[in-house]
Amino acid sequence: MQAAKWERILIAAGGLFGRYGFRKTSMDEIARAAGVAKGTLYLGCTSKRDLFYQTLLRDFRLWNAELADLLDPGQPADQLLRQAIMRSLQTRDRHPLARDLILGVFDGDIPDWAERLASLREAGLGTLMQILAIGMRQGRFRAELDLAATSNVVLDMLTTSIMYHSRGADAEGQLERHVQAVLRVMLGGVLDPSFAGAPRG
Repeated sequence: MQAAKWERILIAAGGLFGRYGFRKTSMDEIARAAGVAKGTLYLGCTSKRDLFYQTLLRDFRLWNAELADLLDPGQPADQLLRQAIMRSLQTRDRHPLARDLILGVFDGDIPDWAERLASLREAGLGTLMQILAIGMRQGRFRAELDLAATSNVVLDMLTTSIMYHSRGADAEGQLERHVQAVLRVMLGGVLDPSFAGAPRG
């Protein structure tokens, strides 16, 4: 199958899975939305589950790629962290499957995929770990940080932000204030106390 056609199928499937979830989306609906025969779907996947996984993986990679674009070792790591958090929150609705994966939405739909979904979430920690490592090399973050554990804590804070952040009036202003508050709490724990820019008290 042509790559462009398969991409069209993944986009159509992503829209439907993101809107209706795994269980309520049928292969017939995906084929109709993609403008292909139902049999064409099976040229690129073995089942609805396989198509869902490929669609989820595509969305997650796109979201991660947007975050990875921020990585610049020449920039202060605390600024990189702020940009990564802001971008994650700003783009959460553009990548609904990646967002719902992080929130654990699909865990109940496909309980036997717990390990598979957890490994995808773990892959999302890569950019956070790189930012923390940059900060350690810059001397801005504590030299003894446990990268894996700290990245998980940052992801937990981001997950909570995604769940509860308002989308109403002044959403952008609220988002900015929220991220500033998260960073004040977070950086108080990762900035090296001897770093000149570390908060006092």
